[in-house]
Amino acid sequence: MRYFLELAYHGGHYHGWQRQPSQVSVQQKLEEALQQLLQKTVEVVGAGRTDAGVHAKQLFAHMDVPMELAEDFEYRLNAVLPADIAVKGIYRVRPDAHARFSALSRTYRYFIVSHKDPFVRETTWFIKQTLDLEAMNKGASILLDHTDFKCFSRSRTDVKTYNCAIEYAIWKQEQEKLVFEIKADRFLRNMVRAIVGTLVEIGKGKMPPERMQEIIESRDRGQAGTSVPAQGLFLTRVEYPETIWNR
Repeated sequence: MRYFLELAYHGGHYHGWQRQPSQVSVQQKLEEALQQLLQKTVEVVGAGRTDAGVHAKQLFAHMDVPMELAEDFEYRLNAVLPADIAVKGIYRVRPDAHARFSALSRTYRYFIVSHKDPFVRETTWFIKQTLDLEAMNKGASILLDHTDFKCFSRSRTDVKTYNCAIEYAIWKQEQEKLVFEIKADRFLRNMVRAIVGTLVEIGKGKMPPERMQEIIESRDRGQAGTSVPAQGLFLTRVEYPETIWNR
């Protein structure tokens, strides 16, 4: 039987979602907890790979088990998981449903604050300088005219294509936080943090919004801005077709 697990986690203590040979990952902690409860090795497949230090308010992973899970399994799984990883739901899905390949879209949000706040330091990036929101949104709008985003991809990667279909990318002021939200069918490794870094340079007046066009067309990572700190980035939503759910 195939199940989807809906997860949320604080990524501060983990080297990303995916298992690493010598680093602690969210996937590792989840698989260890499942093995403890089910008394068998269980491999989980995630909707994507978040980088070290990146958080998730919603990430789905699938697993195959030979039995139907008890009604209290979600409660018992949360009881053995670390405090910074939570299971929000467990759902029976069709046997061919895939957490990664069946996903229609992913949405990320990046949070910036302009004042020092000890209570959000692990989940935001502090920038004292005032940023030009209008200029950053002009730069962000150029993203929608393109599909090849090699310029924002990590240099050493095994992807076969750099194409992503971005549905929207926008900056918003939400009370004391400046928030960047972007939705696409897929993302390259480090892509969102590189985009944010480039747009922040525009917001600081270091380059005009039109420079975004040249950066994308260059397909050169060295032309784009630096990657922003991981702690401000959240995977907030993963969407699937209704047909995968076993309802």
